[in-house]
Amino acid sequence: MAHRLAARRDALAPVQRDRVALALVVFAVLFGQVLLYPGVTDLVAALGAHAGSATGALDASAWFLGAEFVGFVLCAGLWGHLSDRTGRRTPFVVAGALGGALGYLLLVFLGRGGALAYEWLLLARFVQGAFTIGAFSLSMTMLMDLEGGHGKNMGAAGIAIGSGTALGAPVGGQLYEMGVFVPLLVAGGALCVAALLATRVADRAPSGTTTGLGDALARLRETPALSFPYAFGFMDRLTAGFFALVGTVYFRETFGLDAGSAGLVLGLFFAPFALLQYPMGVLSDRVGRKLPVAVGSLCYGAVVVAVYLAPTLALAAVAMVCLGVAGAFVSPATMALVTDLANEDDRGVAMGGFNVFGNLGFLGGFAVGSAVVEAAGYGAAFLTAGLLEAGVVALALPAFLRLDLPGSPTNPE
Repeated sequence: MAHRLAARRDALAPVQRDRVALALVVFAVLFGQVLLYPGVTDLVAALGAHAGSATGALDASAWFLGAEFVGFVLCAGLWGHLSDRTGRRTPFVVAGALGGALGYLLLVFLGRGGALAYEWLLLARFVQGAFTIGAFSLSMTMLMDLEGGHGKNMGAAGIAIGSGTALGAPVGGQLYEMGVFVPLLVAGGALCVAALLATRVADRAPSGTTTGLGDALARLRETPALSFPYAFGFMDRLTAGFFALVGTVYFRETFGLDAGSAGLVLGLFFAPFALLQYPMGVLSDRVGRKLPVAVGSLCYGAVVVAVYLAPTLALAAVAMVCLGVAGAFVSPATMALVTDLANEDDRGVAMGGFNVFGNLGFLGGFAVGSAVVEAAGYGAAFLTAGLLEAGVVALALPAFLRLDLPGSPTNPE
């Protein structure tokens, strides 16, 4: 018996090591991305975007953040299809990470002194996003390929996402105090580390397929249940995008915070969001996906509004912590749903589709948030974000609760 247990531990050790390494890749990508958020209005001004008012700053920042997410949306599925078709993940993760790192560094080189028009810098930002999504989406797909409970693997992805954003916001705020371009340099370095980590992971992708992208998308359409995690992911990312842009500017204007302090406030959301991801993913393996998604999403929408209604910075900070707890219920269970439902030969495309909808949500958060602020003020913007989150979930909930979901393996790793 002891020999069998020792043999099992030896067999599981590579899986556990790869789970940690892949989670660190996801962490590095998100950490670099979020470094830019706390002082994004200062960054776009240094890059040559002329903003003479708060709404002007919001518009210029929305274009800068949105350009990256357009690259995410257009290229996530393509990276996934290339990976599924070739039966390889690691080379594409490395290429995406190195390309993204080069993109960050190009923004520093081209943006200094305002020598290049802001529109050309937005194009460079788009290309950086097109590469970065390859590293992000395919490292999550590699977590899908691992043995064990899907909730556990997606919990590892979730804690990496949450930790990267939790640390990225406050660290980014402090880096802006050192220089407006410093966060870009550190983000490029983080992606270089991600590329190095990816080379240490065994490639467990299923053997490549010979079908085209159209066939892969057709197979996804044959699984309409994927619309639920895609829709929930869209709404969750919409509120995240809202806070990344509108929330940051709101805290700075309303409570007179600098970039460093605004980053710390954002970190109050991301810290519990990160710390609870893995246990909530394991919980969803045990109790199912429906309860965490339903309860977490409804609470999430309500707390978004509570953040705005908080009359003091201290109460707003408490609301941000509650928002992070609610988000932690939803995120790993939603991502695990994709793994539960997708065919193993189409995991890259399935996770790419999830990230397409998620990044469309981010774009929606930027666009809707800044547009509503300009038209009706911050109160209307927070109410709109909260109602959209809770409303979409409430409409989808009856059909979602009737959904017959496949079980997820729960090997004790």
